[in-house]
Order: sequence, then structure tokens, then C-alpha cells
Amino acid sequence: MFFLRMCAFGFALVSLTLSASAAEPKSEEQKAFYALGVALARNLASFNLTPAELELVKAGLTDESRGEATIDLETYIEKIGELQSERVAAQTRVEREAGQAFRTKAAAQKGAITTPSGIVIQHIKTGSGASPTAQDTVTVHYQGTTTDGTVFDSSRERDRPETFPLEAVIPCWTEALQTMKAGGQSRIICPPELAYGDRGAPPIKPGATLVFDVELLEVQRARP
Repeated sequence: MFFLRMCAFGFALVSLTLSASAAEPKSEEQKAFYALGVALARNLASFNLTPAELELVKAGLTDESRGEATIDLETYIEKIGELQSERVAAQTRVEREAGQAFRTKAAAQKGAITTPSGIVIQHIKTGSGASPTAQDTVTVHYQGTTTDGTVFDSSRERDRPETFPLEAVIPCWTEALQTMKAGGQSRIICPPELAYGDRGAPPIKPGATLVFDVELLEVQRARP
């Protein structure tokens, strides 16, 4: 498991950072170690740890870095895997139920279109240019959020539109953008099956419904 490899790497380095743990990282090296902590946290996100459980994880990390661990890791590898699977399954159920409710509400709004595959599309501005096919390349501005409004990706924040082959993105985009015309803007609500499914893609949770506000700037036709 990737998170276990990351934890093992973290155990080897954490002793170098303990003295600075309460301080704001300033040097590039300190920032790199802080980033290591961020990476470890993201790989532990699937456990949905309670505050008390997080304290136990911290204790294990600290004790192992000092050579004082009181539990044999190999003995609990299988149990760790079971816990991860249970927590992921529970989170996935919650995300799927919340996502279904969100899509149902969105689909009931005036002008909303629901495709046979379950995508909800709200055309905000109708473009006057060409509609892409799956084989075309498109240039877009977009912002992706979870159903609670948390932004996980945004070309607008980067102030740089993105260009990509339409068949090289998640299925929801491949299908939904073909309903748009260049110059148009739409809100696209993707069910998990057409986005990242039950595997997720941190910080996107397993089973998550995703919301994209997309402006289709340009369509480049595929060469025959």
C-alpha cells in the first residue's frame, strides 16, 4: 500500500523535524519536511481519523522515530488494511448518498438537462461556435468543486486556460462538453461513475459527485 510506503519513509525522517514541529517552516528544507507531513496526511485521509485516533498515529510515528515502538508493524499490516477498507467503504456510502441528493436537486432546476448516463448539465450561456466531438481538442477555462463548494482545481485561479484532447479526460467531460458550443458556459455535475469512482483522487473523496463550471473557449478539429 502506498500509504504504508510513505509512512515508512516518514518514520526515517521525522526525527529530523521534531524540534521544528511547532514552528512555522522557513527554510526550503523545513518546507520540504512540512510538505512530507502534508503527503503523509493525504495518504491517511482514507482512514477518516478521529482526533483520538490521530493522536495514536502521532504516537506511533514519534516512538518509531526514536526506536521505541512497542508494537510490531508486521503483526498489524493486515489489520491496517482491514481498517482502511472499512473506512473507505463508509466514506464512499456517505459521499454517494450526498451526491445523489445533490444531483437530484440540481436536475429539478429550470433548464437543467440530465443525460441517460446521469450527468446533470445546466447551460448558463449558449455559445455560437462549433460543438466538439470526442476526437477534437478543446481549450477551456474551468473550476472544479465538490458538492460542498470546496475548490479542488481551477484554471481561473491559475489565470491560464487549459487545452487537451477531449477523449483524454474523465468520461463526464468527454460526454458533457459535446453538448456545448464554443463561447458557451455550462455547469456540469458528474456522478462518480463518470469521474473518479470509488477510488477517488485525493483531495477528491471516493464516490464523490463533482461540479465543474466550464467555459468552452475554442474547438480544434481533429485531423482526418
